[in-house]
Amino acid sequence: MLKTNEKNLVEFLLQCQPGPPKTRGSWSVDHRGEPFLLPSIGGVTLNVQAGDSAFGWAGDHVEPGVSCTADTHKPFDHPNNSLQIYSCVGNTATIISGEAKGEKGIVLGHHGGSEHVIVDFSREVKEKLTYNDTIMVHAKGQGLKLLDYPDIVPFNLAPELLKKMRIREVGDNVLEVSVTTVVPAACMGSGVGASHVAKGDYDVMTSDEETVRRYGLDKMRFGDFVALMDHDNRYGRAYRQGAVSIGVVVHSDCLVAGHGPGVTTIMTCASSLIKPVINPAANIADILGIGTVLKAPKKKNRRKKDI
Repeated sequence: MLKTNEKNLVEFLLQCQPGPPKTRGSWSVDHRGEPFLLPSIGGVTLNVQAGDSAFGWAGDHVEPGVSCTADTHKPFDHPNNSLQIYSCVGNTATIISGEAKGEKGIVLGHHGGSEHVIVDFSREVKEKLTYNDTIMVHAKGQGLKLLDYPDIVPFNLAPELLKKMRIREVGDNVLEVSVTTVVPAACMGSGVGASHVAKGDYDVMTSDEETVRRYGLDKMRFGDFVALMDHDNRYGRAYRQGAVSIGVVVHSDCLVAGHGPGVTTIMTCASSLIKPVINPAANIADILGIGTVLKAPKKKNRRKKDI
């Protein structure tokens, strides 16, 4: 069991509400020069959730589950920073009003630009929601430290989720972390250069078909843990040889140049002390039994390889 400073973490209750779908109201142009009009960010997205593929949707920057905003007076404007910064991947969100009162979901991450916190609820719960309903996030995790691994820095990570990730200590101050995908540094696009990673995300560019095939980028699902190679996220998003960052996929593939599936950072190191290990089940839906995992038939005698 990894030793952490969990007992010293500050916990907040953060109030938010479902944010309506957003649109530019005009044509967008994809990286091939083709115009398109498609669903995009925001909304209570009924048929997209954790565990689903991040590819193949008739949309652009599609956010799974419920896109939450803290600004109840200006729902089309950016909410305050506290909801984005203090909400961590794996936090519990509870609906406290309306027909779905008492139902719980899980924070998947946060999306920059839209400034939404993405929360996964079952479709049955989402169908009961209105855009006036209130959701409370039990925020805990920002400031988390790995006491025996000071060079590996967590961000945006609930300690409860950390305990379930089955991270393996392998000696020489190295941690093995399960991921579904290893992303080369050259593929990281929109969001590079941000001053910190405690809010928002950055995108895995998917405009080069050969690279997508070579690294299996089109196999990524919402909620996947992925490794971003040669990217140091300690003080912003920067290229650094040997660095490794781990993130969670929070929005779909994109058509616009410089964009692709969005990743919220949960762990980073400036050197190769994080060792990514491929595991197709390295997804928050598989770990917590949420999202499409709930709809999949259970397999008898299923055993996961220890990692």
